[in-house]
Amino acid sequence: MSENYWENPQKEEELDPISSFLSEWTDPEDEEDEFRSDFFQGLSGRRKKSALILTVIWSVVILLHLLSWGYWFVIALTGLVSVHLLRIITRTPEKSPQPLSDENLNSAPTVSLLVSARNEETVIANLIEMLGNLDYPQDKYEVWAIDDRSSDRTPEILDQLALEYPQLKVVHRTAGATGGKSGALNQVLPQTKGEIIGVFDADAVVEKDFLRRVVPMFAQERIGAVQVRKAIANENENFWTKGQAAEMALDSYVQQQRIGLQGVGELRGNGQFVSREALKSCGGWNEETITDDLDLTVRLHLDDWKIGFLLDAPVEEEGVTSAIALWHQRNRWAEGGYQRYLDYWRYIFNSPIGFGKRIDLLFFVLLQYILPAAMIPDFVMMVMRHHLPILAPLSTLLCCFGFNSMFQGLARVHLTKEPLTFSSLLKITWQTIRGIIYMLHWQIVMASITVRMSVRPKKLKWVKTVHEGAGNESYEF
Repeated sequence: MSENYWENPQKEEELDPISSFLSEWTDPEDEEDEFRSDFFQGLSGRRKKSALILTVIWSVVILLHLLSWGYWFVIALTGLVSVHLLRIITRTPEKSPQPLSDENLNSAPTVSLLVSARNEETVIANLIEMLGNLDYPQDKYEVWAIDDRSSDRTPEILDQLALEYPQLKVVHRTAGATGGKSGALNQVLPQTKGEIIGVFDADAVVEKDFLRRVVPMFAQERIGAVQVRKAIANENENFWTKGQAAEMALDSYVQQQRIGLQGVGELRGNGQFVSREALKSCGGWNEETITDDLDLTVRLHLDDWKIGFLLDAPVEEEGVTSAIALWHQRNRWAEGGYQRYLDYWRYIFNSPIGFGKRIDLLFFVLLQYILPAAMIPDFVMMVMRHHLPILAPLSTLLCCFGFNSMFQGLARVHLTKEPLTFSSLLKITWQTIRGIIYMLHWQIVMASITVRMSVRPKKLKWVKTVHEGAGNESYEF
C-alpha cells in the first residue's frame, strides 16, 4: 500500500446515512488496486455506522424479549461461543524461540527503536539510557527520539543525551506538525535504517537482553509484527494498579491462546515491533485514528501478516493510579478499538485474512463490544417486563472465561520468575478475584462508548497518559 493513502478521506457530510450504508455493500472490492486505494474510506461514516449498529443491537434485544423462542436463541448462541472459547483455552501456545547467541549477533538484523515524547522530562532520560545500553551490537540498532512539541525540558534533555549515545538521533517536531503519535512516527520512518521497527512509550522499562529475545521471533514465516508482554511497574501502589497488572496478565494469556489457534494477535503500543516490509505494505501508521496500535493490528492481518506474542521479555510501564485517569485512558482505548471495526468491516469479509482469523475476530467483536452495548436494552426490558435478563447465559460465559484467562495468565507470569507453590496459587486466586471485580469497569466503558459514538460526533484527538504519578490526561491535537 502506498504511504499516507488516508490523507484525503471523504468528508462525512457528503453522504446521507442510507447512501453511506448502501455504498458499503455495493462498492466492488475484487481488484487489489481498488482495495488499497479505498482502504480508509470507512473513516468518513463512523458516527452513522455506529448509530446503525446500536439501533440494530437494541432492536434485536427487544425482539428477543418479545419472541417466545428468544431465550433459546441466546442459549444456542452461547453454545457456539462456548465452542470457540473452549478451543482457545485448550490450545497449546507457541513456544518462544531461543534468544540470539553471541555467535548469531553478526548476522542479526538491524533494529530501529522509536520513542515519541511530549513533556516527558521526568522519565525520558531513564528510557534513553536504558535503550542506549542494550546487549545488542551498537552498529545493529539505533534509537530515534521524537520531541513532539514539548513545552518542558524534554528537548534539552534529549539533545544532551544525543551527545552521550552515538546511536541516539533526536528529531524536534515543529509547531505546525499534525498527526499525533502516528504523525511523529511516520515523520521519522523514512530516515530509519532498521529492518525491524520497535515503538516504546517514554515510561518503558526493559531488560538489557530485550532485543536478543525479540529479534528471533521475526524468523517465523509471515510474522509481520511482535507484541511483547506488558507489565505494570507500580503494581503495588493501589487497587487500580493491581487491577491493571491482572488485566495485562489476562491479555497476555488470551493473546497467546488466540495466536496458537491461528487467530488474531494484537499490538498494544508500548513494546510493539513491526518489520519494515510489513509496515510499508500497510502504508505506515494511520494518522486518522486515536489508537495507532489497534488500527495497525487490523491492517496487518488484512494484508495477510501474522502478529506474534512474546511472554518472557516484558516491557514495564507506569499504570494510572486513579479511577478518573483510568476512565479516560480506557475510553480512548475502547473508542480506538471500536473505530477499527467501523472502518474496516468490509475488508474483514473480503480480504485474505483467513477463515480462522475472521471467525476469531467476529467472536471477540461480539464479546467485547456488542454484548456490553446489548446489556442496556436487556436491562430496560427486564425492568419493564419483569423478566430475567435474556443475555444472562452469554454474560455468565464471558465472566467464566475471563476468570479462567486471568488466573492462567497470572500463573504463566509467575512461572517466568519462579515455580508455582500452594501459597502462590492462593495468592493468584485472590489476585484473580480482585482483578475480575476491577474488570467490571470495561463493561461500563464499552457500553458508554458505543452509545456516545452513535449520538455525538467527536473531534479526532490522540491523548497521552501523564507519567510519574500525575494520573490525568493531556497531549491533544
